[in-house]
Amino acid sequence: MGIHWYILSALFVILVQRYLFRYFGMRGVTYSRTFSVATCFEGDRIEMVERLTNRKFVPVPWLRVESLLHTGLKFESDTNFAVSHGQFYQNHRSLFSLMGNKQLKRRHTVLAASRGCYRLTSASLTFGDLFGMFSSWRSVPLEVELLVYPQPADRSLIQLPSRSWQGDIAVRRWIVEDPFYISGVREYRPGDSFKMINWSATARTGSMQVHRRDYTADYRLIVLLNVEDHAGMWEAVNNPALIEEGIRYAAAILQYATEQGVETAFASNGHELDHPETVMKVERGSGSEHLTHLYGQLAKLVIVRTQPFDAMVDQLRSEWEERCDVVIISAFMSDPIEREMAKLRNDGHSVDWLPIAGVEVAAG
Repeated sequence: MGIHWYILSALFVILVQRYLFRYFGMRGVTYSRTFSVATCFEGDRIEMVERLTNRKFVPVPWLRVESLLHTGLKFESDTNFAVSHGQFYQNHRSLFSLMGNKQLKRRHTVLAASRGCYRLTSASLTFGDLFGMFSSWRSVPLEVELLVYPQPADRSLIQLPSRSWQGDIAVRRWIVEDPFYISGVREYRPGDSFKMINWSATARTGSMQVHRRDYTADYRLIVLLNVEDHAGMWEAVNNPALIEEGIRYAAAILQYATEQGVETAFASNGHELDHPETVMKVERGSGSEHLTHLYGQLAKLVIVRTQPFDAMVDQLRSEWEERCDVVIISAFMSDPIEREMAKLRNDGHSVDWLPIAGVEVAAG
């Protein structure tokens, strides 16, 4: 009779724990995942932090957390978790066990290997009892975003013509008379407005004198990036790495121009992650906040052709009422692009072509 009681007692315990963990196992349990920073640059090492909290006295025997992450984020250790790699995504699995009224935090070092906008929207939690007789799962919503900015290219590798704004920004500037800045007086010349007459100086010298206006420089730079890697391309890009280098060129030029106090704008015939139907366009601005916004847009740039590059330039040209310095970053030069460059020059803009990686690709 003794062994039967042991068997019945064991079955009773198994059934009770199965019921207990099935209905109470995940009550009071929360899971979250964050990154140590919201933004970083290519090549930076950051941390992904997992937090599991159990706010009840019943323990969690085991809990498996699974989620999909882009392969642009590289984990540098596989302690306490496993990663299954695919071409574009990797399946991340963590295993937890937690006593009652406890919190567990895990930190994983992650290498931001590629530019991009990485979003974590959900994770799958699988849990069960002590003896594996029961298991279930539920999905936990996550709202996590990491922006990985492109690493600006080495400026010494970016070769623009000597007549360009690069190197000596004063060489290429639009000089305009500033009506609010008076630097002295000069003699009256035919065509000067009577409002400019300095009557005190005129009385003192005995000849007509006018205010001398000083001159200020107005810097405006527009960077145009072509995501087409060859002439006649349709939607797909054959060489994404080449265009990624072009994005780094754009980041370097925009960074340098901002440091010099230049107003900058950016456009590309790729599209922003959340707006796939339109080309990416960032209006002109200046300062560190504008540069940060540009970095963020470059991080979200999708390398898919939304519109032919020459068509985009023709469309944007009508919007530029003021003369600008224009830098075109493209892997190749073609007749349609050259025609648009000629139109820009006829409109008074200065235009330079920056070949990506310094390699000119033959085009018709």
